[in-house]
Amino acid sequence: MQINCKGNLIDLSTPKVMGVLNLTPDSFYDGGKYKDLPKALKQAEKMLNDGATFIDLGAYSSRPGADHISETEEKKRLIPVLNELIKAFPEILISVDTFRANVAKLAVEAGASMVNDISAGNLDQDMFSTLAKLQVPYIMMHMKGTPQTMKQHAKYSDVVEEVNFYFSEKISQARAHGINDCIIDPGFGFAKNVEQNYVLLQHLEALQFHKVPVLVGLSRKSLIYKLLETTPQQALNGTSVLNTIAIQKKAKILRVHDVKEATEVIQLLAQFN
Repeated sequence: MQINCKGNLIDLSTPKVMGVLNLTPDSFYDGGKYKDLPKALKQAEKMLNDGATFIDLGAYSSRPGADHISETEEKKRLIPVLNELIKAFPEILISVDTFRANVAKLAVEAGASMVNDISAGNLDQDMFSTLAKLQVPYIMMHMKGTPQTMKQHAKYSDVVEEVNFYFSEKISQARAHGINDCIIDPGFGFAKNVEQNYVLLQHLEALQFHKVPVLVGLSRKSLIYKLLETTPQQALNGTSVLNTIAIQKKAKILRVHDVKEATEVIQLLAQFN
């Protein structure tokens, strides 16, 4: 299983790590830590040295109830840092975390290698046609509503069945537009309560039906720290446990804040293949 990142064929037969680099002041775990350029560059270098294949650059906070920001503000936060990252690390593979087609287009033209859309095109009707022209891998996440309203939509008769049906429709739409490399993300923590998240993780292998890579983002999320009655800052061990389970259930990309630990999970599990 491979994806084409601007001419780089990435082999996903061995799972890969995507490091999270938030440029927002209000993300749930690291909000504000990397919004200054020198700190962002230093963190990117650390994640690359720790084994990240991709860096996921986001300038719009998607935590539950986060403030909505304008497209202009998102670009203002994102593009200068993206430009400097590519100057500093010419071989870097950047995923841009945005649901806006114009932001995605600008970022890819500046050198980003893939687009990570929490809404799978639901929040911008131009996203699919834009991605078809850009021809970069497209990560489509499952979510209902928006980051501001998604908590109200955590209602399912069968969460696994509904997520699978959602991706059947989305992949079909993407293929019809001419998007070649699709990656699916079940959207842990997005319009799902703690119990629903664990049901989805337990049945993660059901997503193999779609024959596309599966990305999981479990890092330090509330499904860990609420269950353990701790905080995001204390949720690294729980993250590693759930990442282990996700890899065993055929996830191909781990999206994480802590790259070194995720890389170690993959290295250790490789001994049992």
